[in-house]
Amino acid sequence: MDLSSKIRDIPDFPKEGILFKDITPLLQDPEALRYTVDQLAEFGVGRKVDIVLGAEARGFILGAALAYTLGAGFVPARKPGKLPFFTVAAEYDLEYGTDSLEIHQDAIGPGTRVLVHDDLLATGGTARAKCDLVEKLGGEVVGVAFIVELEFLEGRKKLEGYDILSLVKFGSE
Repeated sequence: MDLSSKIRDIPDFPKEGILFKDITPLLQDPEALRYTVDQLAEFGVGRKVDIVLGAEARGFILGAALAYTLGAGFVPARKPGKLPFFTVAAEYDLEYGTDSLEIHQDAIGPGTRVLVHDDLLATGGTARAKCDLVEKLGGEVVGVAFIVELEFLEGRKKLEGYDILSLVKFGSE
């Protein structure tokens, strides 16, 4: 299935000069949605995934479905101040600024096998922050899975040493 045909470009969002890759049409298409979850899950099979870690907000959408499919738990990584329990945080750079993510300090224990998921790999900052959070708590990143990768932003460089899956790759702006 050609998932790239289910991803729409939104120019100048969230700010001028950014070409946003909108996965909403993919999510609206039952066949494309099922195919996407199945492909992400296939990457996770054999990795003995205990937890899928997904970032706010689009990483929640398929992250929970992926966890369910793999028989794993799901851990949300959220913006600061959104989680009700004690947290650990990691700051990261975006292609258009900086931000940080938090997870509950007891969300991942030593030896927990974690599949990190998000909708998009751009500069790699968000994914690297999630990997750092996993490792800070003693977990093991067993893979990093994306729907879309913007290859021209070279986000893989920040994820060297990790096994990465991207279902759709865009090579230029």
